[in-house]
Amino acid sequence: MGKKTKHEKSGLDLPRPGGAEPAAPMKNKEYSRLLRPLHGELVALQEWVKSSGARICIVFEGRDTAGKGGVIKAITERVSPRVFRVVALPAPTDREKTQMYVQRYLPHLPAGGEVVIFDRSWYNRAGVERVMGFCTEEQAQQFLQLVPVVERAIVDAGVILLKYWLEVSEDQQTLRLQSRIDDPRKIWKLSDLDLKSYTHWYDYSRARDEMFHFTDTGWAPWYVAVNDDKKRGRLNIISHLLSQIPYEPLERPDITLPERRGPHGYEAPRQPLHWIPTPY
Repeated sequence: MGKKTKHEKSGLDLPRPGGAEPAAPMKNKEYSRLLRPLHGELVALQEWVKSSGARICIVFEGRDTAGKGGVIKAITERVSPRVFRVVALPAPTDREKTQMYVQRYLPHLPAGGEVVIFDRSWYNRAGVERVMGFCTEEQAQQFLQLVPVVERAIVDAGVILLKYWLEVSEDQQTLRLQSRIDDPRKIWKLSDLDLKSYTHWYDYSRARDEMFHFTDTGWAPWYVAVNDDKKRGRLNIISHLLSQIPYEPLERPDITLPERRGPHGYEAPRQPLHWIPTPY
């Protein structure tokens, strides 16, 4: 056998940008230091969205274990859930199965002053549904033809639409799935579908490539992020997300805490209270 290329060494079936070798895993201390100012910018973005009435829709897709949940948690950790709303729809009901496919997603699009994050989206049809046989090939092709038109309508209505594909290597996917099996804190993340999907790596690759071909458009492009190192991936995605939105930080008012009023006769209750134990 010949010498492996950088592409083959990476374990990705998509070439890394510029053929770059992966960086060393980031340490927790450095990650926290770099994440803090990005969280401040996300809060600034939030205040701009509220004041301007902007509508932002962010779609996260990727293979199983690609780290979508961790990215979304990092984005929403310091912002208000009333502004940043996460949508992760369950399997469709019998009624929803009879609707036009994208119909059940449309009510969740953002109104003014909202950022809606889809943890998986209408692109289920181009990925897991197609690969695992939950839709017909004809339905998948119809979706690929239709979705650019729908997304054009969303963008033309003034919604800022950002689509992220999180890419992970074969080796990392194996490690993460094995971790879910071995770690009692993560076992809830493992489903029968995850195990079935594991054997279909290249079927998912083909489905992803065709999805990009049809839906990577000028008005709604796909942004691809390597997420083998979750910490670097989160920082890179948040930084890119902020760069794609024309927000302007609002001027912060000078705030001074007022003086508290005195007790004016208040006395602590004599009723015994049920304090919890303090073993820590």
